Amino acid sequence: MQLSSRRVYDGKVLALDVDEVLEPGDVRTTREVVRHRGSVAALPVTEDGAVILVRQYRYAVGQALWELPAGRLDGSETPEAGVQRELREEIGHRAAHLEKIAFFYTTPGFCDEAMHLYRATGLEPDQAATDDDERIEIGAFTLDQAAAMIASGDLREGKTLVAVLLELARRQKASR
Repeated sequence: MQLSSRRVYDGKVLALDVDEVLEPGDVRTTREVVRHRGSVAALPVTEDGAVILVRQYRYAVGQALWELPAGRLDGSETPEAGVQRELREEIGHRAAHLEKIAFFYTTPGFCDEAMHLYRATGLEPDQAATDDDERIEIGAFTLDQAAAMIASGDLREGKTLVAVLLELARRQKASR
């Protein structure tokens, strides 16, 4: 139960609250919580079964990472509209079919960000303007290549690991 809350930062991407709380077991403590309006991500799958990933520099970890096209939800945008917008902005396509494959909290120890993860198929060209601060490389990988990237540590971003592992399980089940 929240006893008090103080907003210490309110930025473009997130806000930070310092909350006094009473948790189960009558534990009274202070929690710093990052508030986020939610995000979407897509695993684009081509007709031949390749997955499309984007590589971009991530300042917080100081390196470029291969990951899913993704981004935060804008205002009252639905997750489906958000994922289509991200596909257009990051890979220049839209999906004829979206299948929600997961919903999860990215880092619930300190952040309330909820992520909606979709499998995107029936990809059709549909370019949109990219964000000014994004420099994106696009790559298409077989599922075997993506699995090898996980094994070698070349693919290490959370939502992408979840999506690729779910796709591997899906294809394994389909081949039975």
